[in-house]
Amino acid sequence: MSHPVLLVIAHGSRDPRHAATVHALTERVRAQRPGLRVETGFLEFNAPSVPRVLERLAAEGADEVIALPLLLTRAFHAKTDIPSVLREARARLPRLHIRQTDVLGPSPLLNATLGRRLREAGVRPGDLPRTGLVLASAGSTDPEAIAVIAEIARELRHTGWCAVRPAFASAPLPRTEDAVRALRAEGVARVAVAPYVIAPGRLPDRIAAGAEAAGADVLADVLGPAPELARLLLDRYDEARVPVGASLPA
Repeated sequence: MSHPVLLVIAHGSRDPRHAATVHALTERVRAQRPGLRVETGFLEFNAPSVPRVLERLAAEGADEVIALPLLLTRAFHAKTDIPSVLREARARLPRLHIRQTDVLGPSPLLNATLGRRLREAGVRPGDLPRTGLVLASAGSTDPEAIAVIAEIARELRHTGWCAVRPAFASAPLPRTEDAVRALRAEGVARVAVAPYVIAPGRLPDRIAAGAEAAGADVLADVLGPAPELARLLLDRYDEARVPVGASLPA
């Protein structure tokens, strides 16, 4: 029996860096799992759209697809947009079995990716006791998503940082620059900003601008096509294709 197709669903952006990063990530997923068919679909702005990918897969004879939202929290897109798109596809393509995975976060692998990007930006383990961290996410009006970011910030505080503050590029406050300035006001000597976003675009640019305006000492890159993130996509895929209580063959 062939493996289900993995369909990675990204939001899409007018910024070409977004789609390029998503494709680089899916290429890394393919490299980690040779033989697995991995497709990419976008909700808006970029092609191919999710419905077009599913129609093509059905026409090619695929019988099972695992749809993975490329999202870090369960907010509007995960709860409403993507389920609606997949529901409509199931009605049009009744022979194609489509399952949706959970979102990516929270996960230790995401924290590991954050750590990778911070190290690449120049943060060393010995710096943490005198460095404050701003965990800067895109933001959401969904209370569940906001609470997840706050909880991740609390967890990171126990990994050696002298302080950790969440920040948001849209919707809730504080903004990145506000969080940086608040840490300065508390006497933190060095401040690093870690974007908790997957790909470049308008909101990550807003995070970077806020970090620069407030004089942050370190600005890490977006999570991007990191090997830990690719591993997480495969973990979510495996969780979705194995019934609860069962296990994958060795």
